[in-house]
Amino acid sequence: MTHDFYRPVSLHRMSGGLDAQGKPVALSLKMSSPSVTARLFPPVVKDGVDPFMAEAILVPYDIANQSVGMVIHDTGLRVGYLRSVSHALNVFANESFIDEMAVAAGKDPYQYRLMLLAKQPRFANVLKLAASKAGWGKPLPKGRARGIGLMEGYDTYMAQVAEVSIKDGKPKVHRVVVAVDLGRMVNPNIVNQQVESNIVFGIQAALYGNITLENGRVQQTNFHQYQLPRMSETPKIDMFIVDSTEKPGGIGEPGMALFGPTLANAIYSLTGKRLRKMPFSLA
Repeated sequence: MTHDFYRPVSLHRMSGGLDAQGKPVALSLKMSSPSVTARLFPPVVKDGVDPFMAEAILVPYDIANQSVGMVIHDTGLRVGYLRSVSHALNVFANESFIDEMAVAAGKDPYQYRLMLLAKQPRFANVLKLAASKAGWGKPLPKGRARGIGLMEGYDTYMAQVAEVSIKDGKPKVHRVVVAVDLGRMVNPNIVNQQVESNIVFGIQAALYGNITLENGRVQQTNFHQYQLPRMSETPKIDMFIVDSTEKPGGIGEPGMALFGPTLANAIYSLTGKRLRKMPFSLA
């Protein structure tokens, strides 16, 4: 653990503009991160651009003016691929920010996204399916709230709704509803297993996945310092798979990338506190 290859840290700076009706007219994202590709496959990185760092850097929403950029920054810490690669970095930023834009516009986060997906039927379909199955807009027990998120990764379209409360000052995830369109599939049971494990991986990254350094040395040496989710923390996971004849997409990774912002959006709905840094801290 102390001498491993670690997932890249990243910094995103975002800004956006709304018209008088609250519809987004511009969105800018600039990100900086170490490049795993530059270490493993140097010829792939050309003119300072790592194409894998650009995964999910553009949003699917109907926003006329989008500007994105990236800067490779070597922090001196060895980096390697973690499940979902750069989707986890960019989806967290984008899906958190579209939620912030919805709040700034005074709109419901689900309806706001749906309004911007008229040209994206597969995105809109999974979004509506997840919201419907999660009971979006219906009352929850006191002390609970929902958050929503949407992404495409590896030709798979996915929406999630997370139901969360706060227990002993920490987020408690009660339920995650997942709607996914991965095209034609062979074994639905494997799809379910992959998505469920993605959610558990996502809980780890969102709540516990912290590596710290002191004097250039990683401080975590074993699991007494690096916490993992317990079985009791695993939420109820409800899976809804779209029957599709589209070409097959990948299902081993998107769910983890989407869980972080979905959870953050739920926590904002519950507490009014916007979490922009992972792993999350409510302190």
